[in-house]
This record gives sequence, structure tokens and C-alpha cells, in this order.
Amino acid sequence: MKNNRFIAIVGCGRLGSHLANHLSRAGNSVVVIDMDESTFNDLSPDFSGFRVHGDATQMAVLKETKANKADVLIATTHEDNVNLMVAQVARRIFNVPHVLARVFDPKREAVYAQLGIDTICPTSVAAKMFLQAVANGTAEREGAQS
Repeated sequence: MKNNRFIAIVGCGRLGSHLANHLSRAGNSVVVIDMDESTFNDLSPDFSGFRVHGDATQMAVLKETKANKADVLIATTHEDNVNLMVAQVARRIFNVPHVLARVFDPKREAVYAQLGIDTICPTSVAAKMFLQAVANGTAEREGAQS
């Protein structure tokens, strides 16, 4: 992953703070946006980025974060609708070149894709891993019985 990029992260919960800490340590300029100021406590002491307390669905908050200068925007809130809205605004209004969003409902992945937004669906990812583990476990047992 290329460093020295300007990355905006919407949501500073477990996922957002983890990404922010990692991307900041890797040398990127990171800004994290969250409505709950206490979530910023999850950022590591060596986090060198910016914290913006506010609602990322508000244009003024995205302008404050200089979203128009972002190379990447990652929407990591727990709300699919919020992530979709913020991702669309980042893509269409602020022209962010690479927009990613977490989406919990696998049925919504296609909608995001049609809008040019890359998604990570924890539900789909976990399902694939479980199915792979089941298949691998079955194959191992079958091999042992032969």
C-alpha cells in the first residue's frame, strides 16, 4: 500500500480506530470523523492524524475534513445507510478517487458496486471463511479415513 496519502475515515469504533492507527503508523495523513468524541480514546498515543467531532452526513463536516483533497475515504460506521450516503457524497461531490464502505447486508453490495464504491461486507467475508473451514475440515477427515 502506497504511503503518504490523505485518508479520511468515517467512524472511529473498533474498525475505524484500528484502520486509523495502522494507516497513520504507515506514514499516511489520516483524519477520523465521529459523532461520539469518546471513540477517539481508541486511537493509539502515536496516532498522528486529525480528529473531527461531527456528523459525516453533514456537508459542512466533510468540507471541514477537506474531503475534496482525500485520496481515499473509508466509511466504517455501523449503519449501512450512513456509509452509503457518505460514500456517495465523497465520490460524486468531493470527487474522492477511491471510496470504500463497510456494508453489513450482503444484498446491498451490488448497489454500492453500481455506484462505484468498493465494499467490505463482514457477513460475506465471515461466511466464506466458515464455509472454507468446513470444507477443509471435511477434506482432512476424508483423507484420514482413506
